[in-house]
Amino acid sequence: MADDKLTDTQRRDWLRLIRSENVGPVAFFQLMRRYRTATEALAAIPDLARRAGKKSIRIASVMEAEREIADLSKIGGRFVACGEPDYPALLAEIEDAPPLLAVRGFPHVWKRPCLAVVGARNASLNGQKFARLLSEELGQAGLTIVSGLARGIDTAAHQGALATGTVAAMAGGIDIVYPAENAALYGRIVESGAVVSEIRFGETPQARHFPRRNRIVSGMTLGTLVVEAALRSGSLITARLAGEQGREVLAVPGSPLDPRASGTNDLLRQGAALVETARDVLDAILRRSVSEPDKKDQDISVNNSKMDEMNVEKARESILSRLAPSPTSVDEIVRECQLSAPVVLAALLELELAGAIDRQPGNRVSRRL
Repeated sequence: MADDKLTDTQRRDWLRLIRSENVGPVAFFQLMRRYRTATEALAAIPDLARRAGKKSIRIASVMEAEREIADLSKIGGRFVACGEPDYPALLAEIEDAPPLLAVRGFPHVWKRPCLAVVGARNASLNGQKFARLLSEELGQAGLTIVSGLARGIDTAAHQGALATGTVAAMAGGIDIVYPAENAALYGRIVESGAVVSEIRFGETPQARHFPRRNRIVSGMTLGTLVVEAALRSGSLITARLAGEQGREVLAVPGSPLDPRASGTNDLLRQGAALVETARDVLDAILRRSVSEPDKKDQDISVNNSKMDEMNVEKARESILSRLAPSPTSVDEIVRECQLSAPVVLAALLELELAGAIDRQPGNRVSRRL
């Protein structure tokens, strides 16, 4: 995490590090704690990957990073690093926060308390109307509405909050409007609010990007309100992530006859706050304290000079034998393998760089097939 504003060179190297092969947010911060600077981390990556069996690994070049920074600048955007004053404070608290966010618009909108409003893409007309009116009222009450620019509820939520400021988190590059029909809305959000993305400039949205986008939506907000959602809905992923991040989960009840209400009604059965009015939202989020310590700062750092490579090698084998394509929590790995947390973190870092495992939201990992 940046202690203050990065220099241009530091920002370029941060971008090179996060754009290098197999380096995700968790690996990024572990490397930064271990080597202190992105320059040192970039130099260390090939050796770390070789230890876990990968003979070569692609490191993002200086030219690549400078080109992406320039492309972003041409459309009026810039990169904000985790820990810098303009980075969303609540987002910085989550374990897998994006090291760098591409931003277009005005970061001051997330200096106000933020609420995520999400829901079904095939939303009912009543659901869209409710999301639009509620977002308008909450914006006037001092909240910034955050959503994902998707069809349906997301679109309605952004529309309702345009006058007071709204944030759209993108599932592709910040220059790629998806769906294309929301191009005009995207433009209006940039003019009065902000658009953010961690995905490479120019990259079109892909299925694996949406859960990453969802954890940004939930991570930068006090709570996530789901207006309509089926039982197998991406909006429920956002709600689950909000709960794992220690944020409030709220839901609007619906008719048992409408499949679009099955997910929200299930959230209510699980203890989500019931929302019928803007006052319900304000009461729920005011009850929750968000002054929790930064979780990344509490992580056990790995000191390269003190780490016993033999122990790490054994840990890699033990961990890999226990992992499956379905995600397992890191805490469970520490318990099951009966290894120290620093050794497990070091082994997971090397396995991730070698492409043997994938990081999943919620501090979980899975074996890559």
